[in-house]
Amino acid sequence: MGATKTDHFTDKQNTIATLAKAIGHPARVAIIEYLMKVDSCICGDIVNELPLAQPTVSQHLKELKNAGLIKGDIEGNTICYCIDEKAIEKLQNYFGYISTKLINKKKDCC
Repeated sequence: MGATKTDHFTDKQNTIATLAKAIGHPARVAIIEYLMKVDSCICGDIVNELPLAQPTVSQHLKELKNAGLIKGDIEGNTICYCIDEKAIEKLQNYFGYISTKLINKKKDCC
């Protein structure tokens, strides 16, 4: 079996790419912002906040959960979602690193 393209990059690079891809849709950004506002909720609450059908919201939640940006606990027949702080910290550290590099970079580039 051949190597996939992701095999040519570091674990950190693949992790950041996965997280960035997961937040690469405005509906997912809105879901994250809503979860941060309410601290936790169930899928039905999110559906009431977004102009999307329940199956579409569920698919976006699945993508966010698969990427590790959110966690979901089953409570009866509902799922309570919340932000995974560790994933957000990874993004914060990465973008903080980029910001620091750009600030310290010489101004002689295009």
